[in-house]
Amino acid sequence: MGPLEGIRILDLTQAIAGPYATKLLSDHGADVVKIEHPDRGDVSRRMGPFPDDVPHRDRSGMFLELNTSKRSVTLNLKTATGRDILGRLAQQADLVIESFRPGVIEGLGLGSGRLEELNPRAALVSVSNFGQFGPYRDFEVDDMLAYAMGGVLSITAEWGREPLKIATYAPFFLAGGVVAAFTLGALRGSQTSGAGERVDISLHDILATSMDRGGTNLAAYEYSGSLYFQRQESARSTALPMGVYPATDGYVHVICAPMWWDRFCNMIGRPDLIEDEHLAPNLLNVDYAPEIDAVFYPWLLERTKQEIMEAGQAQGLPVSAINTTADVANDPHLAARDFFHDIEMPGGGAVGLPGFPFRMHGTPGEMRPAPALGEHTVEVLTERLGYSKQDVAVLAQRGVV
Repeated sequence: MGPLEGIRILDLTQAIAGPYATKLLSDHGADVVKIEHPDRGDVSRRMGPFPDDVPHRDRSGMFLELNTSKRSVTLNLKTATGRDILGRLAQQADLVIESFRPGVIEGLGLGSGRLEELNPRAALVSVSNFGQFGPYRDFEVDDMLAYAMGGVLSITAEWGREPLKIATYAPFFLAGGVVAAFTLGALRGSQTSGAGERVDISLHDILATSMDRGGTNLAAYEYSGSLYFQRQESARSTALPMGVYPATDGYVHVICAPMWWDRFCNMIGRPDLIEDEHLAPNLLNVDYAPEIDAVFYPWLLERTKQEIMEAGQAQGLPVSAINTTADVANDPHLAARDFFHDIEMPGGGAVGLPGFPFRMHGTPGEMRPAPALGEHTVEVLTERLGYSKQDVAVLAQRGVV
């Protein structure tokens, strides 16, 4: 029994941001019915990765991660019957969430006005690249473009070099978490007022204000005309270590301020340097960095990144191992928190998936396997709309489901 038990959501999203948002809701008890095309399904079913690199629409790691605990219903929305069934499902939903191009939902007979006629209390959340209005409304976008147009890519670079993007799809996962929060707000507002909320969510708006240092910079620029964070010729402004350093098995990130000089010296086993008359008075002078590095690097290159992190943290220094994906998958802290869940895949076999990004002890929720394409079509149409199994078989023959 999750905290959202009893809430019905009609999910018309695909790819990453929208499905990640509804996954967060389904894992915590909401009954999320995902509508998919009978032949193709969600585009993420073709994105992989796949076990043994063998593509299969029901075994994509991306799809399995983004659609846990949902029910899949196939509908051909190009048919009049498919659109009629969609409308009938919307009549029973507390919320409809869609990520079509602006204007498409109206063509499917489920725009704001029509939904108000069918189900006045249902909220409608529309997720799109640039929102439902504005000069960029119909622009195409991927995670790189979203990151770039949000204003952050311009500052993620070494001095004098081209900008660097962050990892694949990260902006869309961040946006999906924000969408989930907005969706809960729409549900609450609809329940309070008795009239279904209408929410226009722009991924561009989200990323312009929240990704990395974008929001901070926007506020600083609007207020003063300057940036809070700018690329600098050197990230190091003191003699003390600041940034990425090598270990025997990878890299660590170290931050050391002058007030932590004693902690740094204790970390590397050189307490004799704390009061050193040559170094201690000159910690703010970057010209002394090579001398400190000459002491620091030999110590680093005798230790693993885990050992360095633990040594730094033991002294109260913000030192972190720079983990690979394999490191994260085998991280002892995540294991102790039971972060990863073994989920059965359609057709057999289990896959380890990341667990809940937050935990509720009273109503913890449950992560159930993502559905096979159309797995719940018969179940939903017979239970909710009164179709018989024979009726659904006929609909399948007609290409409706």
